[in-house]
Amino acid sequence: MEEPMDGIAGELSTQHGGLRSTLLFFMAVAWYNVIELVVLVLTTFRRWRGLYFWSLLLSGVLGVAPYTVGFLLKFFTQTPALATVTVLTVGWWAMVTGQSLVLYSRLHLVLRDERLLHRVLRMILANVLLLHVPTTVLTYGANLRQTPAWLRGYNIIEKLQLTGFTVQEVVISLLYIWETVKLLRMCAARENRKIMRQLVGINVAMLVMDLVLLSLEYADYYAVQISLKGAVYSIKLKLEFAVLGRLVAVVHNRPVTTRNVFREGPVQGDEGDQFPSNDPASTSSPSIHPNSPSESSSSWLSAISSALRFR
Repeated sequence: MEEPMDGIAGELSTQHGGLRSTLLFFMAVAWYNVIELVVLVLTTFRRWRGLYFWSLLLSGVLGVAPYTVGFLLKFFTQTPALATVTVLTVGWWAMVTGQSLVLYSRLHLVLRDERLLHRVLRMILANVLLLHVPTTVLTYGANLRQTPAWLRGYNIIEKLQLTGFTVQEVVISLLYIWETVKLLRMCAARENRKIMRQLVGINVAMLVMDLVLLSLEYADYYAVQISLKGAVYSIKLKLEFAVLGRLVAVVHNRPVTTRNVFREGPVQGDEGDQFPSNDPASTSSPSIHPNSPSESSSSWLSAISSALRFR
């Protein structure tokens, strides 16, 4: 493996062919997933609007893609440090906070406690200031100045920010799982228990991927961790479709496959058939959260289903 500080400033010093091939493979996976994600998002959503749609799309296009390109240029070319750091930093901001906004926007579908939703949003904004900003400063310093002090500072903040953003995503995911399970219990379909296990399994898979990144970071495998991160975030964005697809299965009461959820033809609908708004007033609307528990689960899931293209 590479030296602990190898790759933090400038290109990789190691000439180990296996390591370079591994990093390029991770980057290729990230790009493939982004391209597929864009196609799926644009062909699946009936209306191109709303926080869920834009956070999902932009976290891939403006997040994972430039983040991966930035490190490709940094590790394998002689591109000036200012250019590579700018590209990868823009991508990192959009990728990491974009993923949290995706989780936050889908939480709107199942959670009607406005105070708790506002606290989650404040947590995301606070971490932008507490984690994004100092990491960005130290990233530029470590790559442009390349002094031991800047490199040590960056190495420390990199571990802190990765831990902080992981905790943030875990908190949002646990809230989503808790509220989703409560709503699914209101439905009578026998398939629900299986869907609950699948929802939990998908979110656990996301958590495991985050823990792998943390392990690599604390083991000081910087180049491997940073290259794998782009692939991991692209996979997590695609798993968002799996989560939503399993919920739609409750409405349709049928097995859901990738083909069923993502590749079926469009459905004609009126302006009401758009993705549920992320406006706080909209999330408490009777059409999504009626007073009756049985009507609540049915209307809530129908609102999700109407946002997607089905036969």
